Amino acid sequence: MSEKYTIGVDYGTLSGRAVVVRVSDGHELSSAVFEYPNAVMDNKLNATGKALGADWALQDANDYVEVLKHAVPEAVKLAGINPSDVIGIATDFTACTILPVLEDSTPLHNLPEFRDRPHAYVKLWKHHAAQPHADRINNLARERNESWMPRYGGQISSEWELAKGLQLFEEDPEIYNRMYKFVEAADWIIWQLGGKYVRNACTAGYKGNLQDGEYPSREFFAALNPGFANFAVEKLDHEIGQLGAEAGKLTAEAAAWTGLPEGITVAVGNVDAHVTAPAAQATQPGQMVAIMGTSTCHVMNSDKLVEVPGMCGVVDGGIVSGLYGYEAGQSGVGDIFAWYVNNQVPASYFAEAEKAGQSIHQYLTDLAAEEPIGAHGLVVLDWHSGNRSVLVDHELSGIVLGLTLTTRPEQIYRALLEATAFGTRKIVETFQQSGVPVTEFIVAGGLLKNKFLMQLYSDATRLPLSTIASEQGPALGSAIHAAVAAGAYENIREAAEAMGHSNRGVYQPNEASAREYDKLYAEYEILHDYFGRGANDVMKRLKTIRREAINE
Repeated sequence: MSEKYTIGVDYGTLSGRAVVVRVSDGHELSSAVFEYPNAVMDNKLNATGKALGADWALQDANDYVEVLKHAVPEAVKLAGINPSDVIGIATDFTACTILPVLEDSTPLHNLPEFRDRPHAYVKLWKHHAAQPHADRINNLARERNESWMPRYGGQISSEWELAKGLQLFEEDPEIYNRMYKFVEAADWIIWQLGGKYVRNACTAGYKGNLQDGEYPSREFFAALNPGFANFAVEKLDHEIGQLGAEAGKLTAEAAAWTGLPEGITVAVGNVDAHVTAPAAQATQPGQMVAIMGTSTCHVMNSDKLVEVPGMCGVVDGGIVSGLYGYEAGQSGVGDIFAWYVNNQVPASYFAEAEKAGQSIHQYLTDLAAEEPIGAHGLVVLDWHSGNRSVLVDHELSGIVLGLTLTTRPEQIYRALLEATAFGTRKIVETFQQSGVPVTEFIVAGGLLKNKFLMQLYSDATRLPLSTIASEQGPALGSAIHAAVAAGAYENIREAAEAMGHSNRGVYQPNEASAREYDKLYAEYEILHDYFGRGANDVMKRLKTIRREAINE
């Protein structure tokens, strides 16, 4: 009997990656990447040149189909397998990434009359222009003592479905009324593959506020805006597919795109972070998985249902069935390092990095590592893209404190690295203090290649740090879900044991270093609460001034 394979497709912020995985042991045979032609539209619409307002982040859904047409066939070709041996395909997406569609799944931005309408496009996870709408939702929910709010740490994000939906309704009612459903990209791409719309339980719970089978009430939405009363019923509510279940069979059209056999299993969609946990063999309580890339998403399972301040949600079966899945995160991590390198580092450093045969990031890291902890005299707040956890406020912004005329680029770079570690520590401590123990920290994503950063995280959090033994964690996780949906394994836990891969305890906390980081973290905490909890709202006032200037 020939080996069987599944395809996992990971949709990231700038590209989609397809991976071919052997079902028997999770061996990854090949991968292929396709970069989105439209990337992220945060200044103007590519189709028309129309300018966008502050904090917008849009995409074109057609780019997602192109991933299926290019990356999947290429990965299969590179693997050297017979496509007839592929038994299933699954995908994962950043979330909340959401778009308005017609009843036949056509994105509204594909209609000629709407090509110049920003609200017709995909709103990417880091679209933060709905923050004023999120503020209203949060204020009203607190006033009404809504029962679902504690499941989200007492605060919902501007990144999620409710805030983005309210912004769409109030700013472009024609688009709102024309759309059949407001659909997560994770479900839209499965719709394209399997010919059927199935709403996945993960995004519905974490990003759509679906708890115990119910969305926030019609009365709640009406209190926000009378015309918005039926938002959940009309624009969100749909058949829910459980994780690892079958959503449909590969259509003839999708088979032609991908080169895969028509009729194979298409698994229910999922989120990049949550799908990675099985790939890292992190399906037990206490194992926190951090998917570290552009941003960081922290997910973990627990057998306890606890309200954790500032968490991004707790959902029954949100990661694996039988346990509560918790989510937290940081809106900017790799993005911050990239911003600094692209905008603040002198040309001489690039020249030296090239001379040394290193990337600029590695060069800066090596220089930064030479100094004792605290020698830079700096502390940074890692809020350049707002704060996801535990403050849940995207009106916050970054700060670097302690600059002098002798401060060097590598010192600032190190302080940025440390700030992201401190942000993670704040999340871990909040879970611990709330009665949800974190016993192991497992890293997936591109940033695990930075060994200095990994040791820094272990020291700063005082946790043993494990790493996923795969460079394609989300795609592998999707392939695992495809195997379960196709019937190769009973459940996700069983499949994770066979197909997942991890390196346990690769980094151990150094007590001497941990004590030094404690000193810096104490300063970070003071700034965190001063600027983040209302003592000084200067960041929000500056955001207002900026927004007014841009929109004049």
